[in-house]
Amino acid sequence: MDERMVQAARNNAIWCDAVCRAHGRPGEFLPDLWVNHQPTPRFYPNVVTLTRPRDLSTQLRAIALLEARGLTGDWGVKDSFCALDLAASGFQVVVEAHWLWRPATLPPPRAERTGIRWARIKDAAALAAWEAAWEGPTGEETRPPVFLPRLLADQAIAILAAYDQGRIVAGAVASRTDDVVGLSNVFTPAADSAHFWAGCVAGAMAAFPGLPLVGYEGGEELSIAQALGFATVGPLRVWIKI
Repeated sequence: MDERMVQAARNNAIWCDAVCRAHGRPGEFLPDLWVNHQPTPRFYPNVVTLTRPRDLSTQLRAIALLEARGLTGDWGVKDSFCALDLAASGFQVVVEAHWLWRPATLPPPRAERTGIRWARIKDAAALAAWEAAWEGPTGEETRPPVFLPRLLADQAIAILAAYDQGRIVAGAVASRTDDVVGLSNVFTPAADSAHFWAGCVAGAMAAFPGLPLVGYEGGEELSIAQALGFATVGPLRVWIKI
């Protein structure tokens, strides 16, 4: 098992816990997984596996306990090492992706563009605008926010935004854990995704210099990340209880 996968999975679990903790619903770190017995914010799982042990019984028991508690709505398991088969328990795979690693020795990608200003989100009003841009048009009633202002007090988290004439058009989250920086929640204009992805990478490196970047992506975003120097270090799946 690639140690870089372990570091990426742990980074992601700590970020998930930070989001839940901001909502007053923190999870619990066990030796083989992070688990949250309470409802989590939209798009955030109740389980993230942290290792791929030979004996999966501990992880499966934790998931079975969550089922027994009768969590309502869709809830998920981030199977960080593609080790679990949860189909017989009524789960469905909704994400197939790859963990990513970008060495600290690589230089920042070039992301300068006239009229675009990159900044770190520092207050509640800017965070609300950032989340609206991240979510995009929904055509639905206003949803409860996922990213709460409490996150801004954590010096290990940098929420990055690209402004075009005062409007947020792209962004990402950089979160430092141990000796890596996670890059997540990347959003960009569809017409120029590669350029703004480069800006997100450069912004994460500026916020936490000298450390490798980790994350996970699939599809077109995976190809963009690879073109920017990220290597794939292993697959993951996200299962949703249906």
